[in-house]
Amino acid sequence: MQGSKFKSFIDGLITQDYILFGTVLLTFLLLIILAIILRNRLKTAVTLVFLAFCIFIIGPTYGYIQLHKYLFKNKVELISQKKLSFVEAVVVKGKITNLSERDFSQCKIVASAYKVSGNKYRNYIYELKPFKKMSITKDNISKGETQEFKMIVEPFRYQKNYNISLEADCK
Repeated sequence: MQGSKFKSFIDGLITQDYILFGTVLLTFLLLIILAIILRNRLKTAVTLVFLAFCIFIIGPTYGYIQLHKYLFKNKVELISQKKLSFVEAVVVKGKITNLSERDFSQCKIVASAYKVSGNKYRNYIYELKPFKKMSITKDNISKGETQEFKMIVEPFRYQKNYNISLEADCK
C-alpha cells in the first residue's frame, strides 16, 4: 500500500515541483562544497553544513506545500449539514471555488467530522484527529468557476455535539 501512495505522489508531480526539488538539491550541494572550501574555518564550515542539511530536509516539504497552496488556490464552503434520522449518515452540501490562475483537472474534497467540547484546547486537539472522514472527487473545474457538491458521510453513529470541516486538494 505504501508503494502505491509513493507512486501516485510521483505521478502527480508537476514541472514546478521538479524545479523546486532541483533548486533545493543544488543549494545543498553548493553549501556543502562551500563548507569543504572553508574547512579551515571550523565554525563557518560546521554552520554551512548544518544549514545545508536543514535546507535539504525542510526545503522540499515546506516548498511543496507553499507552492501548491499558491498554484492550486481554492475555497471550500460548507452550505449545510443534516444528520439523517432514518439512516446512520450525515448529508453535507458545499461548494468549491477555483481561485487559481489554472484550471483544475481534479479536486479531492474531504469532509472531516470531529467532536466538540466546551474546552477550546480540547477542541483544537479534536480537530487534529477527526473521528470520521469521507471524500469525493470533482473533475474539471475552470478558473473562477464554482461548483456545488453533496456528499454522504456514513456510517455516522456519533450522537453528541460535532462539527464538520471541509478541505480540498486540487491538481
